[in-house]
Amino acid sequence: MIRAIDTGDFDAWLKLWQGYLHFYRAEVDGSTTEETFRRLTERSDGLFGLAAEGLSALRTASSTRPSTLSSAPNCYLEDLFVAPVARGTGAAGELIGAVYREADAVGAARVYWETLEYNSPARSLYDTLAHRTSFVIYER
Repeated sequence: MIRAIDTGDFDAWLKLWQGYLHFYRAEVDGSTTEETFRRLTERSDGLFGLAAEGLSALRTASSTRPSTLSSAPNCYLEDLFVAPVARGTGAAGELIGAVYREADAVGAARVYWETLEYNSPARSLYDTLAHRTSFVIYER
């Protein structure tokens, strides 16, 4: 069962957060990690966090953002991580479905996300749940 992350989930969430950061070869300091968790649980700054019951399988962070191309907001699925033991169980698809429901509830015009080119196991799922765009991402 997918549910909102709450304040008592920090230890389990942290383990999954660290797995996510390791997969994407990212480093985030402790204060940013704590602030991210607070914002997810308080649903502040448009962020919301979802997890599988017990936080044993997956976690996500999404946010709604205003758009210049629509009067409705967009929903950006920023983080999605399934623990290795839960991969292939359908958990990621269920979580994305829950993000779609949250986006629909706030009237979002679209849900979008990005992943690495080499993340082919995830991309094979994403290809069944959404369409790939032709956008190329640049960053500073």
